[in-house]
Formats: sequence, C-alpha cells, structure tokens
Amino acid sequence: MRAMVLRAIGEKLVAEDRPDPVPGPGEIRIKVEACGVCRTDLHVVDGQLPNPVLPIIPGHEIVGIVEALGEGVGDPAIGTRVGVPWLGHSCGVCPYCLSGRENLCDRPLFTGFSRDGGFASQVIADAAFAFPLPGVDDPVAAAPLMCAGLIGWRSLRLAGEGRRIGLYGYGAAAHILAQVCKWQGREVYAFTRPGDTAAQAMANSLGASWAGASTERAPEQLDAAIIFAPVGSLVPEALASLRKGGRVVCGGIHMSDIPQFPYSLLWERAAVGLGSQSHPGGCTRVPDGSAEGRREDHDPRLPAGGREPSPRRPQSGALSRCRSTRALKRDGRMATRLRTSARAR
Repeated sequence: MRAMVLRAIGEKLVAEDRPDPVPGPGEIRIKVEACGVCRTDLHVVDGQLPNPVLPIIPGHEIVGIVEALGEGVGDPAIGTRVGVPWLGHSCGVCPYCLSGRENLCDRPLFTGFSRDGGFASQVIADAAFAFPLPGVDDPVAAAPLMCAGLIGWRSLRLAGEGRRIGLYGYGAAAHILAQVCKWQGREVYAFTRPGDTAAQAMANSLGASWAGASTERAPEQLDAAIIFAPVGSLVPEALASLRKGGRVVCGGIHMSDIPQFPYSLLWERAAVGLGSQSHPGGCTRVPDGSAEGRREDHDPRLPAGGREPSPRRPQSGALSRCRSTRALKRDGRMATRLRTSARAR
C-alpha cells in the first residue's frame, strides 16, 4: 500500500510503500476512497497532542470500501462503504464504556494518533467502529462528516435550543453546522480571525445573519456560542457576547490557554468544555462527554431533512498533497477538507 507517514513530531510526512496490512480478529481492511485533512492532524504533527504512537499514518475522516475481514467479523460485509472517525476503539470494560460514555474510555485508541489512519491507500479499522454509509454516493462529500460534522452536531446539541448561535472559527465544522442551523430556522453569527474577508464572505453566502471579526460584537446578544478555533482568548470574548442564560461550548480537541477573566462574565451564563478524554491528555469534563462522539452519535446525514448537509464540496487532490495542505490548514486558507486519493500520486 501507499502511505504518508509521520516519523517524528514537527517533520514533514514521508511517502512510503508498505505491504498491504492484514486485519486481525475483529478488524477490517478498507480501501480508502477519501480522507479529510483535519485541524487535529496538524495538532498531532506539531506535537500539541501528547504521546502519539510514532511512526504514525495520520488521517481520521476516512471513507472507503471494505475489502477484507478479520477473524470473527461478519458485518460490515466486503464491498460495504464505511466511514471511520477519530475514536477508533474503546476497551468496553471501564466505567465510562459501561455507562455509555465510551468517548471517555480509559484505554481508547484514536485513528491517526494511536493507530494508523487514512492518509494511505488502505487502512485497518476496528469493525465495531466503522460505520456503514448506505446511500452515500460521494465519498469526498461524506469524509468531513466523520469529524467536522460530528463535532459540530454534538456541540450544537450541547448549546441548547437557542435561536441566535455564534460560531467562532469559521472553518470545516462551522460551515457544515451553519447550514444545519439555517435549516432549523436559527440565526447564525460567524466570527472569523480579523481581516479574513474570504471566510466572512463564505459565511454570508451560506446564510449567516452577520459575519465579522472575533474582536467585534455581534449586533444581537447570542443565545449560545460555539468555539471551534483553538484560541483560548475567545472564551471570554464569547461569554461577553451572550445574553443571560446563554452558553459557550468549546468544541475543539485542542485549545491554547484560556486567559484570566472576571467572574462577572460567568455570572448568569454557562461555559461548557468539550475536550475531556477525546483529547488523550484530558481536560475539563462535561456531563455529556467529549468533543469526539460515541458510536451512537454518528449519522452521516445529520439532521438536515435527508438533504446533503455540505453543498460546498471539499477541495480534493492527490495523497502526496498532504504536505502542502498542512500549510493551508494552518494559516486558514483551507476552510473545508482535502480528499486524499492514493491512486493519484
């Protein structure tokens, strides 16, 4: 198989040819059709998530076709199109798994972090954590839903039923979630890095009620704010934008330190952290778990009335473009996802 491999933190990914992997008991081998490039992949490469297994093949927004089964696997069957997310395995016996919170598992494995991911022509996955995608005809459009769509949807559920929703960091998750919010009849207020007129224009094109810099105040007080940007200083900014009873949800897997802020910003408001054990280092916990979802949270359709939730088709390119794509993601010039094709080198 062909793969892009991270051998050491901070280094460029290296193209390697390897023997085709063999699935073990309970595993399947998937022929990768598409794999999104996620901001979390940058956190892994840059060493912002502690203790990855190295060398590692990154990539955790995988869509592909099952082509081999390990011992004991009857489903999904060979030929089934499946998706594979960040959470690649849980132990099934710790208190969190036994209480239906497997995303907080004490001994998890994460795709592209502690087990090889999808920047390759084939990938091995735990059959129990590979999700059939019936009716999905476009793997490129489906790949971002394995992470950006899932995290966006979980964050929106935690944000509550408010009408006015602020989205801080208008990238892959936010642009999918904005469309869901509009379909639900909510108002979307998009906050971007100062001067990012391209992201603001995209937000407006998808029906945002307002789009501006994260240093600005929206014209209306918000019922909830969801922070996808990995910038801790946005937490007090978002709190200050809320009405009484509003809620801030931190939807990312990594964030810089949150600065000191006055208690008055919390008074009559709520701040909800989502990092928890989906981040292998752990952080603030919330009652419903972590930014990454449980198996029951995965639905490639999202609540969008059966319609395609991501009409902006992700940018696509060859597997070898993973190197240059990292730079685009890091400085914000790639707002959606890159499909990596192992056939196109």
